[in-house]
Amino acid sequence: MKITMGKRLTAATATLAALTMLLAGCGGSGGKTTGSQATGSNAAEPAAGFTPDYKGAYPMPSKDKAYDNEQPANNVKDGGELHLATTYTDSWNYFSVDGNTGYMSGLWNWYMPSFYNMDLKGNITWNPDYVTKAEQTSKNPEVVTIDINPKAKFNDGTDMDWTAIKALVDVQNGKDPGYNAASTDGYKDVKSVEAGKNSKEVVITFAKQFFPWETLFSTALNPKAANPETFTKGWNDNPHNEWGAGPYKVTKADKDQAIFERNENWWGVKPKLDKITYKYMEDAATLNAFKNGELDAVTFATNNSLKTILGRKDIQIRLGYSKSTDVLMYNGKSGALKDINVREAINEALDVNTMTKVHFQGLNWTPEEAGSELFPVFQEGYENNLPDNLKNGKDLKASDKALSKAGYKKGSDGYYSKDGKVLSLRYTYFGDSPTSTAMAKAYQQMMKDAGIKITIDNRDSAKFSKTLNSGDYDILPMSWSAPSPYSQVNVNQLYGSKSASNFSFVGNSKIDKMADVPGTISDQFKAVAAANKAEAEALKLYGTRPLDVPPSFVAVKTGLANYGPNGFKGIDPVTVGWQK
Repeated sequence: MKITMGKRLTAATATLAALTMLLAGCGGSGGKTTGSQATGSNAAEPAAGFTPDYKGAYPMPSKDKAYDNEQPANNVKDGGELHLATTYTDSWNYFSVDGNTGYMSGLWNWYMPSFYNMDLKGNITWNPDYVTKAEQTSKNPEVVTIDINPKAKFNDGTDMDWTAIKALVDVQNGKDPGYNAASTDGYKDVKSVEAGKNSKEVVITFAKQFFPWETLFSTALNPKAANPETFTKGWNDNPHNEWGAGPYKVTKADKDQAIFERNENWWGVKPKLDKITYKYMEDAATLNAFKNGELDAVTFATNNSLKTILGRKDIQIRLGYSKSTDVLMYNGKSGALKDINVREAINEALDVNTMTKVHFQGLNWTPEEAGSELFPVFQEGYENNLPDNLKNGKDLKASDKALSKAGYKKGSDGYYSKDGKVLSLRYTYFGDSPTSTAMAKAYQQMMKDAGIKITIDNRDSAKFSKTLNSGDYDILPMSWSAPSPYSQVNVNQLYGSKSASNFSFVGNSKIDKMADVPGTISDQFKAVAAANKAEAEALKLYGTRPLDVPPSFVAVKTGLANYGPNGFKGIDPVTVGWQK
């Protein structure tokens, strides 16, 4: 892993795996990545993107290339506005299980501290606007020293020093159950955080070694935010701009929109844009808003969505591999799903190929089968970690065997029942996308063929976080996004038996122990291999199922620079803007 110094910023959220809804239709630009157009052509790829008059098939994107119209700072205009859309999330606290969504990651990116940037492959570059030096100063015990820029302050005037790193560790280490941290991985291994030769030098001592330690310190937390009451409830509908410390500040935030403007207290590189406005919208509204010129960028996932946005002429289409994996989450605390045999049965009855065809109908998007929720398929070290019995596709005989083992018998109505009660489960999805509805109906039909009754439960997109965190679902389509190639540190977050982010609610001590191993391995590829083993064990519990691998397809207004699919780079809030 290359560690260098540089000027760029990225999202302040590189330590956590972020979740989003599985949105099959379209979406805003706040962390959601879905969609693709016809592929397979060897057509030349324009530097900025495909225009609406392009008649060929869009080529399959390269796994080694960014598609974000990268421009140097001197070729980006000073000023201008950017209009985007995203999905409403109750909590603005990305570090909490309530706010740990890809949507909130996109919002935090503009106004929260970002200690480092990553390139396309995930190599880390420390940002001198925040960190002047960061290194491991002792191996045994492991000690890390971080020098924070003397100019760095939070918007309320609080100095960004060792106490800001201590606050980050305190809310994330899991020692105080009052904090509902999205992940404790790595932070639980920190023994102490202290001041060094001055308050700006942070000395972190680990109780046991953790790798890569860099992933833990992508940001800092204002010490005033470090109490359980504030952490769990104080961020609801409140972005706490005073706790921010980035190139932009939040000037307005309500249930309709969030607005960011240049931060007059910012000491670093001047950002290019004057203002960024996010509107909270449902899928269909987002598409139409882009078509009508109200938005400057939109993601999409269906051929019908593509046809809609092509009605606008001053646009470009940019495509690349997404960092997300779409999954089906099975609630192991809900009714019949408490039985592992029932969970196995619905996995055996699932026809993934059919679901994928419905999802990407007319798009010819054909990546390899999704077999991991930790690592995107384009990452070196990716493996298909599904149990062997699920790698051969739909198997109704195996499903029947599992249900019989659980005590169910098939009735004359074609459905399985037990103790006089029909096996009935809810498939809960969000938004008004026709493709999402088609996927729900396809799932309902394939489960009917297996003798399992499915009730379709459609809810507003704004209810996603509340539904997820309340556990009010049986079967839930969603996505996990890997913010870096170091997702080996997120095994516990996704699969740990005590993790607040394990939305299947199933796990065991064996998986917990295996999940701790990758963070003890300094060699990146060996660590990924260990994570693959842990994930393979976790997927044997049938609590979650990788579904498909979406591309990242973004339509933008012509001239938008440094914005679009770009691997692990993320969106740089300082350089994104309008090309000269």
